[in-house]
Amino acid sequence: MAVYHGPRCRQCRREGIKLMLKGERCKTENCAVEKRPFPPGMRVSKRRRSATEYNTQLREKQKIRRIYGILENQFRLYFGAAAKATGVTGERLLQLLELRLDNIVYRLGFAASRSAARQLVLHNHFLVNGKKVNIPSYQLKAGDTVQVHEKSKNLEAVHGALKAMHDIPDWLTVDKVKLSGNVVRIPDRASIPVNVQEQLVVELYSR
Repeated sequence: MAVYHGPRCRQCRREGIKLMLKGERCKTENCAVEKRPFPPGMRVSKRRRSATEYNTQLREKQKIRRIYGILENQFRLYFGAAAKATGVTGERLLQLLELRLDNIVYRLGFAASRSAARQLVLHNHFLVNGKKVNIPSYQLKAGDTVQVHEKSKNLEAVHGALKAMHDIPDWLTVDKVKLSGNVVRIPDRASIPVNVQEQLVVELYSR
């Protein structure tokens, strides 16, 4: 299974914003974007390239990929599915990404970051509708229940993440006692808390 193993902070610096790839650390003074607010790599000149339309669209696509932790081929498959579905393509794309199991685990507060959620899912720590699922890209739907496996209810990683958890999106509900959560409905664009311009990605693939 392909996955990015490089430095997470490098990705945030490349996009010039906090992508929240390292959980609570992103909110501290140790955040790399705060310390080094410039792109990674050797800088032989202070002169910056002018932003073309294509570059702006590409950077937005890369931003979305990095937020959700998926590689290029996966992203193309998601975009293809969104383009074939009814509704607004950009919104459908974000809905498909938000309904991934690893993202739901993160949104419910059971993991400090999406990469941590991915690892927990791979290690069989979660049940979906009472059945063990260890596929991070597993697509959930309205009415599905995600629950921490009985054997995993004492995991410090889960309880530590829950303590630091803030508000969850209004399309999810969580029970901190039972360590379970529900997908109440499919999120609309206003309920997806990611600062991206998905329409630019649609324009990129429409070239």
